[in-house]
Amino acid sequence: MAEEIKKADWIKIKPAELEKIVIGLYKEGNTLAKIGLVLRDKYGIPKAKLLGKKIKKILQDAKVKLRSEADVINTKIGTLNKHIEKNKHDQPAKKKLVKETWALKKI
Repeated sequence: MAEEIKKADWIKIKPAELEKIVIGLYKEGNTLAKIGLVLRDKYGIPKAKLLGKKIKKILQDAKVKLRSEADVINTKIGTLNKHIEKNKHDQPAKKKLVKETWALKKI
């Protein structure tokens, strides 16, 4: 039984406006998860899916090139390396670097 997605009555934003906001946030360099948090905190939209589409689907329909997981992980590894150079005794950061490197090899 497929249920039709019903737009919540209390959401004041229109789906077209939501798409513009999501595309703009992604072009600023935010991840999909970060976009979801901004929509929740700033615009009062708990889930983009309430307006019909998920965030990833909105970006795919707009033909925006999505960053691959490997690109995102490489960026994190670079940031962690710079941080560890400045903060040599930061053990949690070193552990995070090992986890990210392992995740990159897993892909």
